[in-house]
Amino acid sequence: MELTNIFSMLGGLALFLYGMTMMSTGLELAAGNKMKSILEKLTTNRFLGTLVGALTTAIMQSSSATTVMAVGFVNAGLMQLKNAVWVIMGANIGTTITGQLIALDITALAPIIAFIGVVLIAFFKSKKLDAIGEIIAGLGILFMGMEMMSGAMAPLRSSPEFANIVANFENPLIGILVGAVFTAIIQSSSASVGILQALAMSGVVTLPSAIYVLFGQNIGTCITAVLASIGANRNAKRTTIIHLSFNIIGTIIFVIISMTTPFAAFMESLTPGNVVSQIANVHTVFNVVTTIILLPIGTKLVDLSFIILPEKPELEGKMQLKYLDFGIFTNDYHIGISAIANTQLFNETQNMLDVAIDNVRKSFELLIEFKEDKYEKLQKNEEYINYLNKNIVDFTTNAIS
Repeated sequence: MELTNIFSMLGGLALFLYGMTMMSTGLELAAGNKMKSILEKLTTNRFLGTLVGALTTAIMQSSSATTVMAVGFVNAGLMQLKNAVWVIMGANIGTTITGQLIALDITALAPIIAFIGVVLIAFFKSKKLDAIGEIIAGLGILFMGMEMMSGAMAPLRSSPEFANIVANFENPLIGILVGAVFTAIIQSSSASVGILQALAMSGVVTLPSAIYVLFGQNIGTCITAVLASIGANRNAKRTTIIHLSFNIIGTIIFVIISMTTPFAAFMESLTPGNVVSQIANVHTVFNVVTTIILLPIGTKLVDLSFIILPEKPELEGKMQLKYLDFGIFTNDYHIGISAIANTQLFNETQNMLDVAIDNVRKSFELLIEFKEDKYEKLQKNEEYINYLNKNIVDFTTNAIS
């Protein structure tokens, strides 16, 4: 593979990812303000929650974004842990939409699609048309990126070394590991599946060599939520455990199915000769079937998360924030952040007020009868109030900046 091909592949990847981002931005402009309230109000029912998770992910083009939002909502107390399960299941279904869009194979029309989108953005001042333009232009740029990647990787078809590498992907352990690691690095299963489809488009990979990589990609996408939960409360961490458990269980189920039945041959027979569609269909079937299996027992995933991460008593004497999570300002997904920040601020301020009221009560008790242990406790409470006050101010500054 020549250096020009590598540059072309990287350029195609850049266009592909930028196209995804543009589509996501446009869809968020059109529906983003409503998603927070929908996630808050319509997730108590498992079926509605799954539907909301799927639609939210289809709009944002990222299951990671939806899961990170769920982690933030659980951490802020806006969503119960059991309700986050349904959103996560739906998010896994919604993330398959990108692969299905790519399988439509409209690369020949990609430049004109992108042009139409840019015209809507550049020559019309309507916010609605601007959002539609972002979506259309993003779709066109995405397909242009796919075409560039596919063309750049075409020479790999004649490389025996690369053929040997791809052949190893038919080993379940190797395929799953490659898919998980690569997706964890780029933090997007949609992009990872898209790259796999670009390889298929160029004739480099077949479904049997891609199938275990696909399963691994579903595990690798969990890394974003894991990173988002660092520093969050234990329920938020349990949300990421549920997300990871869902995909690991699904992978185990489908590895068994693939090794004991002609699953790959069946999926090939649905769209003969079209490996790009076959990859999209396997990705969809994996997530839909896993959701159907686990939906009736979703609360058991909550129980499992408590087994893996049980409750622990607060560390005596250690000052710590009860509700504030500065981590919400470090991720790239901003939908719902204001609601999360407001709720956390309210709860932490209420916590500080409770400590202050307790200190006032202790002060009156000390005026009546001085006791050394009560005085020390009052001093510690005062230090804790100062600690909370400083962090509340810092958090507020972050929230409004």
